[in-house]
Amino acid sequence: VDKRYGEIYDHHAVEYTYADGSKMISQCRHIPGCWNSVEEHAHGTNGTIHLEGNQPRNCFLEMPNGTRITAKTKHANPYQVEHDDLFKAIRTNAKDYNEAEYGAMSTMTAILGRLCTYSGKVITMEQALNSEVSIMPKSFSFDAEAPVNPNANGDYPIAIPGQSIVV
Repeated sequence: VDKRYGEIYDHHAVEYTYADGSKMISQCRHIPGCWNSVEEHAHGTNGTIHLEGNQPRNCFLEMPNGTRITAKTKHANPYQVEHDDLFKAIRTNAKDYNEAEYGAMSTMTAILGRLCTYSGKVITMEQALNSEVSIMPKSFSFDAEAPVNPNANGDYPIAIPGQSIVV
């Protein structure tokens, strides 16, 4: 992280612990000239699932006995699959198709990870959801005051683990 590259981290590594004790490790990197990847690895009592990129060949379940189970799908891209499902629901007027909560919680899980990496602290989903900290503008208009502004040199504040307050 360096102000030359902006205020957004170029890498994150987060370990999520769920209520049942299962763990998910999420890693991403977007640094010019490097191998860049977004991966999740979830560990539970029945095995470990590896979600590495958006190609099915990189997504598999590894059982405790060493057996590897790979997803069988007609599409190579999960983003295309979710679009196909949405378009099918629209065409068939499927009243029961609703992924709003799934989408909201997926987004909030990513936000929670960013809060943890920026602060260097363990933060629960409940703490994040109940936080009073906001990075949203007070109003949405072209002349609204930005919630964060650059200094005299044009640099934005950079989060520093152990110092930055995010919740």
